[in-house]
Amino acid sequence: MFTGIIKNFSEVTDIQHNGSNLDLWLRSEITSELSIDQSVAHNGICLTVVAIQEDQYKVTAISETIQRTNIGDWKLGENINIELAMAANHRFDGHMVQGHIDQTATCQSIIDQNGSWLFTFHFENQTKQILVDKGSICVNGVSLTVVKPLKDEFSVAIIPYTFENTNFKNLVVGSKVNIEFDIFGKYFMQYVAVYKSAMKDLL
Repeated sequence: MFTGIIKNFSEVTDIQHNGSNLDLWLRSEITSELSIDQSVAHNGICLTVVAIQEDQYKVTAISETIQRTNIGDWKLGENINIELAMAANHRFDGHMVQGHIDQTATCQSIIDQNGSWLFTFHFENQTKQILVDKGSICVNGVSLTVVKPLKDEFSVAIIPYTFENTNFKNLVVGSKVNIEFDIFGKYFMQYVAVYKSAMKDLL
């Protein structure tokens, strides 16, 4: 479980295709804090550390992860938002994030608002998730508040601290990002679907 509060980056140092899997080596200033089998969120993707060598570590993405996320687009030298799993006694500063990416979205516009930035993203409305104005969403691992949601589009306002301390500063129009919808919204939609099915069977 994660909170969507980004405090560190990892730099992609090597990319290796291994059958249908993708092995990635990354360098981070917190590599010394990691251990084998540890879960770490990378741009919101929960990945397991499988090897460590000095200041670098390795993670593996399977086919399902590659298809559902932007990990296949990562380049050598790219900075990735990372977050360690939340400790049981840690303050919950963001929102509940699982590290399970629902799908990707594409940056449609970036508006400089003289003190903040408004990013707008478009996504294929294929998962029937619920977006609520002022609700929560996770974009590239960052816990954010939804602004003006539509059926297949939403915006987020980025303050200077978040802009400088995440890879939002590297996004441009056309950039693909990982999105994880709010877990409570997903459970609600699942409940509604089950309820509708049950009522249909009764009628």
